[in-house]
Amino acid sequence: MINITSTLKISFRALRVNKMRSALTMLGVIIGVGAVIAMLAVGTGASRQIEAQISSMGSNLIMVVPGATSAGGVRMGSGTQSTLTIGDAEAILKDCPAVSDIAPVVSGVAQVVYGNQNWSTGVTGTTPSMLNVRDWVLSAGRPFTEQDVKSATKVCLLGQTVVDNLFGGINPIGQMVRIKKIPFTVIGILKSKGQSALGQDQDDTVYVPVTTAQKKLFGAARPRMIRLIMVQAKSTEDLQSAEGQITELLRQRHRIGPKEENDFTVRNLTQMMQAAEQSTKVMTILLGAIASVSLLVGGIGIMNIMLVSVTERTREIGIRMAVGARTWDIRLQFIVEALTLSFTGGVIGIIAGITTARILSTLAEWTVLVTPASILLAFGFSGLVGIFFGFYPAYKASLLDPIDALRHE
Repeated sequence: MINITSTLKISFRALRVNKMRSALTMLGVIIGVGAVIAMLAVGTGASRQIEAQISSMGSNLIMVVPGATSAGGVRMGSGTQSTLTIGDAEAILKDCPAVSDIAPVVSGVAQVVYGNQNWSTGVTGTTPSMLNVRDWVLSAGRPFTEQDVKSATKVCLLGQTVVDNLFGGINPIGQMVRIKKIPFTVIGILKSKGQSALGQDQDDTVYVPVTTAQKKLFGAARPRMIRLIMVQAKSTEDLQSAEGQITELLRQRHRIGPKEENDFTVRNLTQMMQAAEQSTKVMTILLGAIASVSLLVGGIGIMNIMLVSVTERTREIGIRMAVGARTWDIRLQFIVEALTLSFTGGVIGIIAGITTARILSTLAEWTVLVTPASILLAFGFSGLVGIFFGFYPAYKASLLDPIDALRHE
């Protein structure tokens, strides 16, 4: 029967005798585990940040924008001329089964003034359904209604950035602001969403009824023309079907022939963002794999030190065998020593990795996220390194002939 307690005592005593050697051996494992945890924290943090940005954009989003057009034989680029109407938006909602909601958009940049404060921002004319399409809620006040749209009411919803720059600590609800010198009543405040995946401040915006924007702010030559249509599919699975249905419907409405190019473009924002998220996940795995090389180097260090230890302690091994120690007693002793080095290095490496991740977060202002899974992965890998690289020295020690070992000087 293997005496575990005695084996542990002998192993720990051997490590204590060579403290400096043991510390240097653990250093490789410490660096490896710390690097794995820190790199995975950076990658996971970036992935979570993109997930949050996807959520802030809205779910299952499709954007329909004007495409390239031709006039008098001259081709004009995408978006140079408006080709979409309110009627197109209404038809998409009515005739495309895969679509759950739509929000037409008329937008531009305007100076917003309150008292002696002013702020240049994007002004979006849209319908009440925009809040549903963008998964956006109000932090205060009320949204504008379909009646506001029909009446072209001069009311507005403000993003948090606009509120901060115009009002400071004043409650904006019910206050009057001027947009292009036209007075608007603030009826609601949009809840903060932060930056988009493209780095744009989503809170730097003002929402007004689409008809108000058309008639009073941006003076569309054709009153029902709009800049783009935001579409929400019923589910992620319906995104592709919705794209096809929208394309087919708009080609019919715009009387586009079989060989003619579309005068609109359908963009699947959700898939674009998910592709970016997938790229980040791949980068996280790659960073973790690169950091794992440090663990392998640390494992090789453990094996080398243990082989040296076997050579130095050949006489000790011979004495143990002579007094009755069996092959597995010797093997277990050296395996325990290797595991002790790797596990101790793993614990210190975990602390170093978490500390490094927090320092990176503070100094570089990166989003980092240390997960229990990354800690378990790094710690478990360090244990496997100890077993794998500790087995050969242990195996070599157990094969020594007791008589030759006793003669060793």
